[in-house]
Amino acid sequence: MNLSLEYLIKEPKIKSDKNPLLLLLHGYGSNQADLFSFAAELPEEYYIVSAQAPYDLQYGSYAWYAINFDADENKFSDLDQARESRDVIVRFIDELVTNYAIDSNNISLLGFSQGAILSYAIALSYPEKIKNVIALSGYANEDIAVPNYQTNDFSQLRIFHSHGTVDQVIPVEWARKTAPFLKNLNIQSTYKEYPVGHGVAPQNFYDFRNWLLENNTISK
Repeated sequence: MNLSLEYLIKEPKIKSDKNPLLLLLHGYGSNQADLFSFAAELPEEYYIVSAQAPYDLQYGSYAWYAINFDADENKFSDLDQARESRDVIVRFIDELVTNYAIDSNNISLLGFSQGAILSYAIALSYPEKIKNVIALSGYANEDIAVPNYQTNDFSQLRIFHSHGTVDQVIPVEWARKTAPFLKNLNIQSTYKEYPVGHGVAPQNFYDFRNWLLENNTISK
């Protein structure tokens, strides 16, 4: 079938009329195979879909939006591309719901780095579409959200976010600012840190997996 994004899928072993979806969004310079390595260890009730970002960086690397450097080596993101990817992912979610037996009221995002930044933007912009967000090694950038997102109803949204204390790519201070930002929006969130760099520690994996189980009332 011809959907908006390239993807890998693991269908649920335990099928109902409608099953929950966990959509995996990789980081800058990675691809659809990266986070999909988690699939075998994730809850069997889920459709696990790993999407591939649309911007080809060559040699099997992709990005959701460009990261550029000026003459002084200051780094900045292409926010227009980020907003475009935000809405492409939302369209992709709708396409998945149309083509698979997915419960549209039980959709979770799991994003790493750039994928985490986009996961926040999608949830802030369209909280009626997203039940849970797992944001690993990222931060919330409200400039990527839709205008006036603050007026949205976030009462059903739950967020687990985590960061490495020695992250050399995205400073942990950026992630620490996200917790009070979410609290000001009355979004329920859980934040954890791990003594690692820009990656996912084993304990981090178990913590977010258990959090996902708890927030979907699925038996372990």
